[in-house]
Order: sequence, then structure tokens, then C-alpha cells
Amino acid sequence: MKSNKNVFVVKHGDDWATKSAGNQRVTKTFDTQKEAIDAGRAQAIKNKSELTIQNKHGQFREKNSYGNDPNKTKG
Repeated sequence: MKSNKNVFVVKHGDDWATKSAGNQRVTKTFDTQKEAIDAGRAQAIKNKSELTIQNKHGQFREKNSYGNDPNKTKG
């Protein structure tokens, strides 16, 4: 069964992690933010959901939609 849960890349202690919306625990941890973003992007594409990326200060810096974009404009 397909899940449309949005995916988040978050700071997790000294590491980075991916987390699905509504889950209390992180899905997987990574050494670098780039590794977490790559894994999160792949999961969001699979889910046809959104990927939200947190910066090292805990603020969300970027949001990308993969298949469920309410805006019908290109770009």
C-alpha cells in the first residue's frame, strides 16, 4: 500500500535523519545532511509527497513537492 506521508530531513543530535509525518521516531539516521536529503528525496518521490529540509539551527529552509503539488505551474 502506498503512503502519502510527507518526509522531513531533521537534525538529530550530531547526525541528520529522515522522519515521516506523524511518526514520533526518526526513520533512519545519517552522518551528513546530504545523505539524509538524498534518502529523503527518494522516499518523497516514492510516496509522491513533499520533502521538507531543516537547517542546522532547526529552521526549515527548503520544501519540495514530488507528485502532489497544489500549484500547477512549472518550476
